[in-house]
Amino acid sequence: MEYSKLISVSGKSGLFELLTSKSDGAIAKSLENDSTQFISSRAHQFSHLESIEVFTTHENVFLAEVFIAMGKSKEALPDDKDPKLVQAYFKKVYAKMDFERVYPSDMKKMIKWYAQLQKHEVTPTLPEVEEDEEESKA
Repeated sequence: MEYSKLISVSGKSGLFELLTSKSDGAIAKSLENDSTQFISSRAHQFSHLESIEVFTTHENVFLAEVFIAMGKSKEALPDDKDPKLVQAYFKKVYAKMDFERVYPSDMKKMIKWYAQLQKHEVTPTLPEVEEDEEESKA
């Protein structure tokens, strides 16, 4: 499973592996229960994990950058049911996060998603688009 094939689906919990897309939706496999299902684009919105950005005190960063920092940290993942523990965790692991614009529910989602990535041994990777932009700036 590749990080670039993972999506978040509005109205559904957890992450999904995009198997194929169709004009009216997509066929995706849930990382939570391994079920494969058709998800209608009329009822749901899809977000590729590699395109999701997180607010920081400077420029926004890709979610993968936060996941990579979580992987390098020695801190144990907090109980996602306690918003204060979750926020304290991110203040230690990724202090550059803008805690006024990143809601506790978003941080809770990041904890759950990261746990799913670990369970399925998926390594977060930064999108290649960023590398192309850096080359054009040089």
